[in-house]
Amino acid sequence: MNTRSIRFRLTAWYAGLLALLLALFGGSTLFGLAHYLQRSLTDSLARQARQIGEDFLLDVQTSGESYVVDEINEHYSPEKNDHFVRVTHADGSTLYVSGAPINKGFDPSQVSAAPLSSSPAGAREEHLPGGGELLIYSLPFKARDGSRFVIESGAPYGAIEEALRGLLWTLAIALPVMIAVAAAGGYWIMRRALRPLDEIASGAERITSRNLSERLPVTASGDEIERLALALNRMIARLDESFQYIRRFTADASHELRTPLTVLRGEMEAMAGRPDLDEEAGATVGSSLEETERLSRIVESLLAISRLDAGEAQMERIRFDLPELTTTTVEQMRLLAEDRQIALSCETNEDVTIEGDRARIKQVIVNLVDNAIKYTPEGGAVKVSVGVKNDRAVMRVEDNGMGVPAEALPHVFERFYRVDKARSRQMGGVGLGLAIAKSIVTAHGGQVTVESDEGRGSRFCVSLPRSGNNSK
Repeated sequence: MNTRSIRFRLTAWYAGLLALLLALFGGSTLFGLAHYLQRSLTDSLARQARQIGEDFLLDVQTSGESYVVDEINEHYSPEKNDHFVRVTHADGSTLYVSGAPINKGFDPSQVSAAPLSSSPAGAREEHLPGGGELLIYSLPFKARDGSRFVIESGAPYGAIEEALRGLLWTLAIALPVMIAVAAAGGYWIMRRALRPLDEIASGAERITSRNLSERLPVTASGDEIERLALALNRMIARLDESFQYIRRFTADASHELRTPLTVLRGEMEAMAGRPDLDEEAGATVGSSLEETERLSRIVESLLAISRLDAGEAQMERIRFDLPELTTTTVEQMRLLAEDRQIALSCETNEDVTIEGDRARIKQVIVNLVDNAIKYTPEGGAVKVSVGVKNDRAVMRVEDNGMGVPAEALPHVFERFYRVDKARSRQMGGVGLGLAIAKSIVTAHGGQVTVESDEGRGSRFCVSLPRSGNNSK
């Protein structure tokens, strides 16, 4: 799981916010329930205290104190109901006190003495030595004859604490489960909602300058993602139009330059053959003729690249043996290597058949081997090999020459790019050979890559699909 992805961060924020809100809700519910239960118990104890006073103590002088005791026991049964009841005279003497409850939850004798009868009515919490806790409501009461009493009605906190404890356990179990389910659901929703972005990213990765006619997938959702895909497709269409214009311009300019350059070269060759031409003029014409031929090669290369990029180059599709073509081509270039005292070798151990334009593939071999010979010093070595890797035909051209700097590796297949411009010009290079090789390989559905260590040599690798008759 990518913790830096949008879906993860949105899910984390959503889960965090939900956890905070649920925690606040649970805390407020717990606090509210505790307050409600305590208030309800207080009201119940207050009603009981008033009823005792109004029903039994109001005419206590007439009915007698024993009547009060019997009536309280008969109507309220404090021991059976786990309640505490105590009636105290104003002088502090006790008229009635309930006994210990059946469940022995508290000892009434441990409850502190009631406040004076002049104290206002109200509830208090009584913490008993044994750890119990009572909520006691005290009510000052005045009988008809003027006698004053303090009526105390109490109940243990156990029921409230048990209810709160149950709610706390419920929240402790339910909240994490709810958060986990909500986070998983949120992640699934985010993943589904952002899936079009993954499709757009995958489509964008596949689009290069050679397949700008392709478009990104558009999901008709009416949201921002649809607008993004449409905007990107419009941008790709504009780029495609610009690239097509550049290709047409390059092809048209190259085509238009061929005829005047041919005429110019013919006239210079005729001038160079004149017997009355002096030595200085002959040298000038010869130099101009060399530059004209060089310019003609550049124009032809540009025209070839433009046609290859546009898919307009005529290529015949035949099956041929790549090791045989490579061996023949290397043998034809051996003289060039011997002139520079470079050891040129070729290894082809497997029968590898490919389908394509034999002349174009030969041009790739020539360009790569010629490039290796040019940039390998005298006494060096160039090795060409053909094999199979991952069910694809692979040709490698390795040398132990000057190599390519790391910062230049991404640019070696660009048009007119030369690592050492001055030296490349002396060697007759114009920076189009590798660009042509890459265009030819790409037109055949292959790839060409380069690895190099500066000062230790370079390794060019051409990978092409094999023909159907020998693919594994």
